Amino acid sequence: MTETNPDSSTLPREATRIFLDDGQELIILGAAHVSRTSARLAADLVKDLAPDSVCLELDPQRYAALKDEDRFRKLNLKEIIRKKQVATLLVNLVLASFQRRLGDKLGIKPGEEQLAAAKAADDNNIPVHLCDRDIRITLKRAWHGTSWWKKAILAASLLGSLFATEEITEEKIEKLKDSDLLSEMLAEMARDLPETKKILIDERDVFMAEQIKAAAGKRTIAIVGAGHVPGLIRAIGHDYRDRMKELNRIPESGTMIKTLGWSIPAAIIAAVTAIGIRHGAASAADNVSYWILANAIPAGIGAAAALAHPLTIIAGFAAAPLTSLTPVIGAGYVTAFVQALLVPPLVEELENVLTDMGRMSAWWKNRLLRILLVFVFTSIGSLIGTWIGGVKIFHNLVV
Repeated sequence: MTETNPDSSTLPREATRIFLDDGQELIILGAAHVSRTSARLAADLVKDLAPDSVCLELDPQRYAALKDEDRFRKLNLKEIIRKKQVATLLVNLVLASFQRRLGDKLGIKPGEEQLAAAKAADDNNIPVHLCDRDIRITLKRAWHGTSWWKKAILAASLLGSLFATEEITEEKIEKLKDSDLLSEMLAEMARDLPETKKILIDERDVFMAEQIKAAAGKRTIAIVGAGHVPGLIRAIGHDYRDRMKELNRIPESGTMIKTLGWSIPAAIIAAVTAIGIRHGAASAADNVSYWILANAIPAGIGAAAALAHPLTIIAGFAAAPLTSLTPVIGAGYVTAFVQALLVPPLVEELENVLTDMGRMSAWWKNRLLRILLVFVFTSIGSLIGTWIGGVKIFHNLVV
């Protein structure tokens, strides 16, 4: 592999030209995802150099979402809840809302540089390749590979980004193209969230590098976020084809996690049974009643705090004592499904969801966001109830 001077007169300073041993020419354009300048550069580069193929930092799902501005109004909430993908939907909405807010301030749609490159390629009959990993796989691998404490930090950071008030200008966005600043940002992520950075950045660098090298033709242009450029250059110089299958794999929950998921309810049931044997049926019944109320009340309060429909609150109250005894489904999914049935979002609310996410009060007014609140608050209430009920029952067993 031979890397040419990225400041070559034939290329903008944001682009790097690489020649592979077989003569294939790769041109990597580091772009800001919310930038008019990056969009113009991407389109001009494709038009002027007329490559054999264009690679985008997108997967099919995100590419379709970028092109379809009405995607949120088409959400099938019942199917999302049935497949237990509410948490994934919430993360996607948070990220999309943050980018939308930046785009609104700067007058440009997030990902416009990807669409501009794709349009220029289509206009010139150049094949377009989507070289990024499926976002769902990336998110699941990131969640699976992050400790519970770091998950809490990551979740807080994501939610905090929704209500940030710092003014972000296009000049600040353009500064993200400075390699030293990006290196510092990535180094900071590596220190604070090394597991997450490895999956969100490093793994995708390797994945995209192999996808870019596999693109047909002698000259390929790849439009990627500027933060990926250093990692891509390093990865392109190696052969990682044997890693692709692993990088596309969704990790299964470990045996220990599955065992723990079933062992806690089994232990609670065993404890109640033992109490009944040692102290009589009345004592066992008292502990069962305590378990029911300890789970039902916090779950019901959680649903009520989200201003759920009265029947949704009742559903959370009734479901929590049972769902807490099985890892298959949580009380949050039950209440979210009931809320979606009873108070489905209006089309206007689906269209405005990304804007509404930036206002705290709108979470209780927008019906889609309220369903997410119902899911989160009921889940937290059920978790609290499980600990309260479990601790009490085990205490009664040993005294």
